[in-house]
Amino acid sequence: MRSDNIKRGIARAPHRSLLYATGVSPKVIDRPFIGIASSFTDIVPGHIGMRDLERQIEKGIHSAGGQAFIFGVPVVCDGIAMGHNGMRYSLPSRELIADCVETMANAHQLDGLVLLTNCDKVTPAMLIAASRLNIPSIVVTAGPMLDGECKCNKLTMIKGTFEGIGRYRSGQITEDELTELELNSCPTAGSCQGMYTANTMACLTEVIGMSLPMCATSSAVSSEKRRIAFESGMRAVELIHEGIKPLDIITRDSLRNAIIADYALGGSTNSVLHLLAIANTAGIDLTLEDFEELSSKIRQTIKLDPSANPTMTDFHNAGGIPALLKTLHGNIKEFSDTLNIAGVKVSESVKNVWIDETLIHSVDKPVTTQAGLGVLHGNIAPDGAVIKISGVDESCYYFKGKARVFDCEEDSMKALENDEIKEGDVIVIRYEGPKGSPGMREMLAPTSLLVGKGLGKTVALITDGRFSGGTRGICVGHICPEAINGGTIAFIKDGDIIEIDIPNRKLNLLVSEDVLNKRKSDFIPKQPVVKSGYLSKYSKLVTDASHGAII
Repeated sequence: MRSDNIKRGIARAPHRSLLYATGVSPKVIDRPFIGIASSFTDIVPGHIGMRDLERQIEKGIHSAGGQAFIFGVPVVCDGIAMGHNGMRYSLPSRELIADCVETMANAHQLDGLVLLTNCDKVTPAMLIAASRLNIPSIVVTAGPMLDGECKCNKLTMIKGTFEGIGRYRSGQITEDELTELELNSCPTAGSCQGMYTANTMACLTEVIGMSLPMCATSSAVSSEKRRIAFESGMRAVELIHEGIKPLDIITRDSLRNAIIADYALGGSTNSVLHLLAIANTAGIDLTLEDFEELSSKIRQTIKLDPSANPTMTDFHNAGGIPALLKTLHGNIKEFSDTLNIAGVKVSESVKNVWIDETLIHSVDKPVTTQAGLGVLHGNIAPDGAVIKISGVDESCYYFKGKARVFDCEEDSMKALENDEIKEGDVIVIRYEGPKGSPGMREMLAPTSLLVGKGLGKTVALITDGRFSGGTRGICVGHICPEAINGGTIAFIKDGDIIEIDIPNRKLNLLVSEDVLNKRKSDFIPKQPVVKSGYLSKYSKLVTDASHGAII
């Protein structure tokens, strides 16, 4: 075992002494040492219940003959960080968390890991760390919160609060009604209720095979989640004895399965960034071309909040990820029969799975004619851009409008709040990419305000930043190259005509090449807004979004 490096032999007497100081008994010193990497905090709803799950995992590890050690990692709540400078830290936190897990696991020579996670950047960070370390590991996603309710109406965080602001500003509801919504939209611990980034990544983690069945969708406050946590602790010990490691599970085939599932689910656009980053760490050849190829072959078979009314609770009750896997396996030739963390293939794991086909449609009866996500190209995005097709009304699959250009999110918000944005406009928010922001902020505030004000079908928004998984409407993000690197988005001017063509996967600025070349020749890039601290280092090292915004 790796932990023999810190506990075996005469020379390790000081090390054993320090271990005994923590309360480890000499009777268990020879057991596998398993770290529980926990993102517990009492400021993030998705993580406030993790103390209980830590105990369940610890019980499972000890029951199976291991020795557990809990350590913490940071976490950013994207909802709380949204709309201000704090959002710049969200995507960069992914690299920070992965580094923390690597540091703890290698410094203390842990034999295995249970990775307890939930929110947007923590789950991909844990998968990146698992790929990097390649020691026996299992992921426990803490689960979604229960649905909100107010006066017998179902609520979710996005529709109840972010879009509620737009409804208030357009005079549809009073301030007292908005207060009522915010008090009732998030009723329990857990990740927000829809197919936003946190739940998208939890689902894809289960699809890849790194968490146990039903882990992604079981509620954060359920006894089922506690049992899954306990069983995951036990399984972590078994993985060590069986010699199963993350790179036996995280393969090109399993990552492509995740892309297929993401398209079927209509998941968050952020999944593109994260799957590319995981693949890079694992040394797997996965690029935007894989996303483009599969996008033309997959149709969306499930539609959840924010694009529809059903939530993660409904998805879980309909059969969850095992039911989705059953609909995909054997029906889509590109979907592979991969190994999961339980040690069985997909084909075996779905044999006796029940499906509610009123929510989880078969592949020959999809809910839309498109995949849930799409990669667009054109002169605005020669290296690609991403759109959540599942959040776009079919009447808006082709959109042409006049550019309204802003060099930061805050300026666009002022224009929206002052009713300066009109039907037919295309809001352009630039200098919000991984390097330019820095940190590639999410644009949930302006997109939610658009929908709340009733402009979701008549105004588009494009950005070199990114979107929350809760975003819906005609919203294109991840535009590459980003503005600070001299991408075409830097040369768009107010009044220019922009064309968004989803069926043909095109995003173009309709000006002549001569005009565009003249603007490029006059280009003076803006300087990064952050000049010190972690974000300054991040800005100097980060790649573009088409490569996963990796360091």
